[in-house]
Amino acid sequence: MSEATHKDISWTDAVELASPHPYVLVTTVSDEGVPNVIGIGWFTITSWKPPMVCISVAPPRHSYGNIEAVGEYVINFPPPDMARAAWKCGTTTGAKVDKFADNGLEPVQSTRVRPPAIAGSIMAWECQVVSKMDTGDHRLYIAKIVATRGDPARTAHLYSIHYRELVAVDREAGSVTQVEYK
Repeated sequence: MSEATHKDISWTDAVELASPHPYVLVTTVSDEGVPNVIGIGWFTITSWKPPMVCISVAPPRHSYGNIEAVGEYVINFPPPDMARAAWKCGTTTGAKVDKFADNGLEPVQSTRVRPPAIAGSIMAWECQVVSKMDTGDHRLYIAKIVATRGDPARTAHLYSIHYRELVAVDREAGSVTQVEYK
């Protein structure tokens, strides 16, 4: 590797250069059964056997309190036609609005956890938290995936470019498409 190709860059620039990241809608539920949706680009698979994943949530987020209380969440992969709702769910707080009603999203009963899935999502992973780890200004919620449901024929879903914009990536078509999200 040539030294001339690299220079010091900011953390913001580094994250942007690493983009896009899959953008998901994570559904949670309060102790009282009130559902919420948060847009998240910081998640990853952590184990194949058993299937496990983690998400990263900042303490001020409304969903943080829900996950702390209930210990479950659902990762929903939104299709391109859900881009506006997905963007709003990532830029507003569920403490003040019902993000399902406000964004035309329909909750669907999950099979193994309390939080609902989102109707029309390409895929939903139902998760039970098994461990937590604080990492600076966020907490990782490491969870066992206890159920997966989806539509294998639908292959395009949303990706975030450093929480600045959303694009749709279709792995089957090999395409990246701009989507209307604001």
